[in-house]
Amino acid sequence: MATWKEETQNLAGSDLVLIRGGSGKPLLVLHDELGYTGWMSWNEELAKDRELIIPLQPGFGKSPRQDWMWRHRDLANYYLNVIRELGLEKPDVLAFSAGAYTAAEMAAANPELLGSITLVGPMGIKPDEGEIFDIFASTIKTCLRQTVFNQEAKEFSEIYGGEMSAEQFELFEDARAESARLGWEPYMFNPSLPDLLRSAKNAKLPALLIRGSEDAVVPQDCIRKYHDALPQADIVTIKGTGHRPEIEDSAEFVAAVKHFLA
Repeated sequence: MATWKEETQNLAGSDLVLIRGGSGKPLLVLHDELGYTGWMSWNEELAKDRELIIPLQPGFGKSPRQDWMWRHRDLANYYLNVIRELGLEKPDVLAFSAGAYTAAEMAAANPELLGSITLVGPMGIKPDEGEIFDIFASTIKTCLRQTVFNQEAKEFSEIYGGEMSAEQFELFEDARAESARLGWEPYMFNPSLPDLLRSAKNAKLPALLIRGSEDAVVPQDCIRKYHDALPQADIVTIKGTGHRPEIEDSAEFVAAVKHFLA
């Protein structure tokens, strides 16, 4: 396994827990609205030629909540300051679901600070057709199963199989509580984001949009509207996967990301 470590640094005015592993050009990874799942096979593959830097989002259990954050744009600006204070030079960003929403806000605010963005099943833009799945209207177990189409995937059972411990339950509920603070109204989208992304479009920021063909959380129309805002973006659809293609078909996911980053 690649060497990875957990560390806490005071960044942008608050303590932030970081997972760091691998070596090479930095790849900033933003986890989704349910929190960091742990170091998986896709992390291992990407860490062979990249240094993965994974902040554990404030309010998600280990990193303390920041009361001044009330929307994903606040979190995006916090992470932009983290990039500056870590001294990262135009890092590539790989982000998932609500983390991808945050990454898009980062690109809208300051595309020149980033090398590229890869958005996987991105929330953040309201679809014209379909709706973003409401993660707050169901039990956490139902919510987790909604995210995955291929529930035979090995790592799905490793992460979510069996009985949930009290500690796991509390971490999931902390994550949902913080996600509700940032994205409750309007629900997981910013009406102005498509227009704000004009700065990333004009800067020709390289972008990749990835979606599982059977994603039951983020409708296909979200990808269409992101592509309207970022016409330079490549689109990859990974067949037979849902909202977590990184664990449902790790090989295809890693291949798509490596091809883009190359």
